Amino acid sequence: MKALVPTGDPAAPVVFADVPEPKPGPDEALVKVEAFSINRGETFKLERPAAGDRPGKDVAGLVVQPAADGTGPAGAARVVGHPMAGGWAEYAAVPTSALAPLPDTIPAVEAAALPLAGLTALRLLDASGPLLGRRVLLTGASGGVGHYVTELASAAGARITAVARDAERGARLAELGAEAVVHEVADAHGPFDLVLESTGGRALPLALSRLARRGTLIWFGQASRTPATLDFFDFFNGPESAVIRHFHYLDADTSLADDLATLVRLTAGGRLHPEIGRVADWAETATALTDLRERRIRGKAVLTLN
Repeated sequence: MKALVPTGDPAAPVVFADVPEPKPGPDEALVKVEAFSINRGETFKLERPAAGDRPGKDVAGLVVQPAADGTGPAGAARVVGHPMAGGWAEYAAVPTSALAPLPDTIPAVEAAALPLAGLTALRLLDASGPLLGRRVLLTGASGGVGHYVTELASAAGARITAVARDAERGARLAELGAEAVVHEVADAHGPFDLVLESTGGRALPLALSRLARRGTLIWFGQASRTPATLDFFDFFNGPESAVIRHFHYLDADTSLADDLATLVRLTAGGRLHPEIGRVADWAETATALTDLRERRIRGKAVLTLN
């Protein structure tokens, strides 16, 4: 089959190659991929790929071989899946614990934009506790996770202040329910009960300083790729006795399949709207990767296999 494999060359980070069709394990279904999306973290890994790396965590398509152990969707079922790798290919072996059925009302292009960003947002908000009436500061809100967090948290009654440098993206976040949109963390007016921080570097201590006493900061990313420096004594200037919690979306008590099914249900019901910045043939993956790295794509880049 054809698949996209890393090159290690920034100018052309992936190329088409002929690779063996995957052999599913007993608890895996073979999925014919119709669409996949690109995540920023995948672009980082492509800079220094390890031998044998095969990118691709967000896929939508058709089950052509059900799991041998009898779990998961049946043959010919439309599905959305979240394999840990290998999704940028004609076929992917996906654990049934990371697959959810897809109704005909949701196109594969929309579904492919759901998994990583949607799962992160859903589980992040679950880790945040009750949201009704709470003031929430969300940094790095321009990406897919920020989009889903804003829509879901606002619907749950949170008062969201979103940090988005792009004015057009900020306007969209306001449409999705953000009470305020600022371009820099320094412009956010606290105190906030909860801070959801995804950029690290200088933004994290600034966001922490806007946290209320005994508030919570959940650190779920470091998009700036710069470590943060904190001063113990700064906590006495506002966020006294605050909690800083590390978050990893795969460390959850619910299954990927169940949470994917929740995202599908919310999307089918018009309560969640995948934000797609570009739809293209998968032959344009290298261009899409470059544009994503240089932030020329607003929303998810989804590639279709023809």
